[in-house]
Amino acid sequence: MHWALKMINNKTYYKVVILLLSIIIAGCSRSTAIKSERPLTVNHINALANAQVIATFPEPNPSSREYVNNRGTFKAYRGRGQLLLQNVSAVSADIYINNKKLSLNEPLRANTEYDFNLGHYTHNGVNTFKVENIQPAGGSLTLRFAFATLENTATKEIDFSQVDTLIENDIKAGFPGAVLAVVKAGKVLKLTAYGDAKQYQQSDLMLLRPEPMQTNTLFDLASNTKIFATNFALMKLVSEGQLNINHTVHSYLKEYQGNGREHRQVKDLLTHSAGYPPVFDFHRKDTAYGDAFFSQTSETTKQLLLTSVPLTAEPTAPHVYSDIDYMILGVLIERISGQPLDEYLEQHIYAPLKLNNTLFNPLKKGFNRQQFAATELSGNTRDGRIHFDNIRTNVLQGQVHDERAYYSLDGVAGHAGLFSNAPDLVVLCQVLLNKGGYGDTQIFNASSLAQFLTPQSSDETYGLGFRLAGNNQARRWHFGPYASAQAYGHTGWTGTVTVIDPAYDLAIILLTNARHTPIKGTEKRYQFVGKNFETAQYGSIVSLVYEALLNQ
Repeated sequence: MHWALKMINNKTYYKVVILLLSIIIAGCSRSTAIKSERPLTVNHINALANAQVIATFPEPNPSSREYVNNRGTFKAYRGRGQLLLQNVSAVSADIYINNKKLSLNEPLRANTEYDFNLGHYTHNGVNTFKVENIQPAGGSLTLRFAFATLENTATKEIDFSQVDTLIENDIKAGFPGAVLAVVKAGKVLKLTAYGDAKQYQQSDLMLLRPEPMQTNTLFDLASNTKIFATNFALMKLVSEGQLNINHTVHSYLKEYQGNGREHRQVKDLLTHSAGYPPVFDFHRKDTAYGDAFFSQTSETTKQLLLTSVPLTAEPTAPHVYSDIDYMILGVLIERISGQPLDEYLEQHIYAPLKLNNTLFNPLKKGFNRQQFAATELSGNTRDGRIHFDNIRTNVLQGQVHDERAYYSLDGVAGHAGLFSNAPDLVVLCQVLLNKGGYGDTQIFNASSLAQFLTPQSSDETYGLGFRLAGNNQARRWHFGPYASAQAYGHTGWTGTVTVIDPAYDLAIILLTNARHTPIKGTEKRYQFVGKNFETAQYGSIVSLVYEALLNQ
């Protein structure tokens, strides 16, 4: 090789070197753009249906306005993005991402799928694409853009010290523990554990060695179950055409009738305007309804929910937040899907997203207590103040705290019972920010999510199940003063709060075990000590996270 090069003059030598380098660079460039190339099959087409944008060219019904055709947008983040080009019969085409021409290895093969990494072309937020000059005339192809995924990039560029200090000072003063996760623009900017997952072994007796909180500690999500379980399932069923929220509940659950039930729409349950009371204690006999409504078996409870629980108001009445609404919605999902609620969610939503730590009844499914943040110290007794049949008296850890979910619905309910951890929840929040999918998995479509996030004219803080920030800041205690009007989320009795703000491409998840503290007060008027801390008030933590991001 060296001998041959000596026989070439310098000018020719440099031309050869430049040519060799250009070939190498072109090869490297193509290797980063085209990840794979394979024959297109029916299975590939079905698998690729899960995409945030699917566009076929040439467009079947083009506009007479030339420059509105063969164009579109997709969501991506800088340095990331995936395009699946499904070529049917084109030999060549000019494809542009953000006005940069994609490097194709032409001629294209018929009935072949090409997988492109768009890292060299994308930026944060809305990205554009267009297709021109498809050859031959009559040739066709389809572009499928995958949903955005998360990147773990904790950074020191954003100063979260104020929120850290607040939580750490509360822990020094007696608050048990927390995990805080912050997602922005496709990156997990913060994932931090504070304090302990378990401090007490019974009543007010402290453990000699408390169990430290970990970033992957699982929590009882309480009413966040409503959005991360029940709403996800309902939006999926709506997307698939199996559910219409404007239809009556009776049209899906035939036994749901009598005393005006047949007039209630699914939407009434979702907006907490069906006329049910806030709670209904099936698990106790010492209520105003006595033995007639006592149930500690799931099937009996479901029958009572559908046929007997009294309505206290007309469906046109003001919103009354009620767990009963979501208990019924849980039954509705089971009836439509033909599966138990937990089985349906775990098989059709969490498993496709590879979320193995999001589930109901985890202790029955191979998890151990040490993986969970503990809640109440003496079961459901409020430190001996409450008594009923089969009441738990031990420290609750890995079992749902909610009495109606645990005793009356076998731990699986539409209003409570879901367990998860921060690493799984950031993915579920990104699914929401992506309007329905993650990577190559679509759970529901964007129009279903938009329907569920529509503010109610009677109260703009109510969507369908989701609570909304709105414009009047009535929920500042939840969303803080900086959230956009489009922000939404939920809270949970055990000490969990979620904020998803699409205007900032932001999600905040605060998981605490605020109820894992002694209870002080009288027999009738008492409070968990942990709820007196600022960390347990949600809004302050949320506000400081916004400030860290907005003031950087």
